[in-house]
Amino acid sequence: MSDIPVLETERLRLRAFRLGDFEGYAAMCGDPEVARYLTTRFDREQAWRHLAFLIGHWVLRGFGMWAVEEKATGAFVGRIGFAEPEGWPGFELAWTLARPFWGRGYATEGARAALAHAFTVLKKDRVVSLIHPENQASLRLAERLGERLEGRVEILGREHLVYGLERSSS
Repeated sequence: MSDIPVLETERLRLRAFRLGDFEGYAAMCGDPEVARYLTTRFDREQAWRHLAFLIGHWVLRGFGMWAVEEKATGAFVGRIGFAEPEGWPGFELAWTLARPFWGRGYATEGARAALAHAFTVLKKDRVVSLIHPENQASLRLAERLGERLEGRVEILGREHLVYGLERSSS
């Protein structure tokens, strides 16, 4: 997947997923604290299928989720990027980090890089983030990015708040 761009920040590298990321990805998706605000908690087989979905998004849509790697250690941190599967309520900027990396500002750092990519490279006019109403950390991050509450939507049987940002207001 050499056509997937690499984004670099001060501490992070957002890059294509590799087979070696699977163990970290499966552990992150199976962690009940991480999965609490996601649509579901994944076992290893479901994590594999979801990882294939994320990689396939790049092929079908020309954008998708990046694996997030800590530059200093090479550790798998999580995923940050975009999704817009069929029937989705918009071009979504999303983030999920493994619990050992919470509270370090990595989600903000990576999401800002992805947001800049959406507006400057992909030329998107608007992004949304779909956030579980009780996920205070993600709600604060969306607001730090300049996103504002626009409404509510049900995704896969769970209510989510829709936060959005127009390119002109970023």
